[in-house]
Amino acid sequence: MGKEKEDIDVDKTVVWEEKIRYLCPIAQPLASRKLNKKISKIVKKASKTKGSLRKGVREVQKFIRRGENGFVVLAGDTSPIDVLSHIPVLCEDHEIPYIYVPSKEDLGAACGTKRPTCMIMVNKNDNIKEAFEECYEELKSLPLPI
Repeated sequence: MGKEKEDIDVDKTVVWEEKIRYLCPIAQPLASRKLNKKISKIVKKASKTKGSLRKGVREVQKFIRRGENGFVVLAGDTSPIDVLSHIPVLCEDHEIPYIYVPSKEDLGAACGTKRPTCMIMVNKNDNIKEAFEECYEELKSLPLPI
């Protein structure tokens, strides 16, 4: 029994190492495995409620500029990175917390689509209020890259 658990932990580490291998250099701050899992759960819940999840560069950018509150999740393996390199600056200007996750495929799967997604914005909603607040505060406390 102990051997099986050890093998599963090694497999998870190998998968995580494989995902972060393809990160671009500007993908900071990067979510830890635990935070990545928490964000994925919140995104899955938010995708079931209309208006609490924004997907894609254009839509997220539009709602950041309109002043919508929430947090932004960016995929660190987006190529070319120029597609979303302006979003962290935009988020900082509007005081919106943001975080990078290792995989756009995982981000798309959490949204409920088969298509990879390079960026999403999660808004506060009554269905995910507690989890959102917890995650929002954790993202606010992360140090921004210099």
